[in-house]
Amino acid sequence: MQFGVQVNVYRTTWQDVRATVEAMDAGNWDSLWFADHFIPPGASREQESLTAFEGFSAIAAVAGMTKKLRLGHLVAGNTYRNPALVAKMSGTIDHVTEGRFTLGIGAAWYQREHETYGWDFPSMKERQDRFEEACELLRNLFRSKDPVDFSGKYYRLDQSRLSPGSFADPIPILVGGTGEKRTLRTLAKFGDVMNLDGWAGGGMSLEYYHHKVQVLEQHCENVGRDPAEIKKTLLMPCYLTEDKDLIERVVNNLGPGSVAGPKQYIIDRIGEFSDAGVGEIMFGGIASGNLELLKQIEDEVVSAF
Repeated sequence: MQFGVQVNVYRTTWQDVRATVEAMDAGNWDSLWFADHFIPPGASREQESLTAFEGFSAIAAVAGMTKKLRLGHLVAGNTYRNPALVAKMSGTIDHVTEGRFTLGIGAAWYQREHETYGWDFPSMKERQDRFEEACELLRNLFRSKDPVDFSGKYYRLDQSRLSPGSFADPIPILVGGTGEKRTLRTLAKFGDVMNLDGWAGGGMSLEYYHHKVQVLEQHCENVGRDPAEIKKTLLMPCYLTEDKDLIERVVNNLGPGSVAGPKQYIIDRIGEFSDAGVGEIMFGGIASGNLELLKQIEDEVVSAF
């Protein structure tokens, strides 16, 4: 089992982000992930001036600060950038890190940030159509040694040479989202990593995970893909506590599958997911700069695996 953290890049300072990154790179962590929004999700109009570090700039900065952590986003929004530009940025970061970059990407959902920056916010269907097309384009660029042609409805390439491309192995594409009809089908066709978001998935129950994997496996069968090729990961909100009132509040807010409780409970829950085939867990809910909590989870939970 591998472990990472989704490090908060909203409502924080770069000093706190840096301190967290340095502590993780010096510790027993495997990966570090940033979200990708241009205003803090859920911010009121009065709060839109609060800090929100841009995802690719932040990852590029961290690439030069780290030696061993794998880096990526949970997840970049496809509508924010042309996917060929995303491929170019990804190739650069992958070379800077000597192969430690994963491209995490989703269809995008936050309408307000599109409005405030003047970007089109297409319908759900169009965003899914664009996303599937973008993932095909990205997979082609990451895996081809030759110039790539691509002619889609929304994106086109004319003898595109991705240089630098993938540093060694093709840059993995992590497909974010749990939509059963489109997102998991796109993952089956073009993705390398499945990531289920516990903030959106009832806190992350084992039953929820099994159901989504079964849907993915059916899509894989339909498109002729071996599901074993796709790594299974979780973004897991984690509350290491014996405070019964806090546990109750977390369960009420996130759902009955929430991972909130004392050390052994969390270890047992992670063990269940490990037995079910999950290869990596990215913890969420650890504030940037909270090095005490980061160290506590590392010492009491991560060390058990």
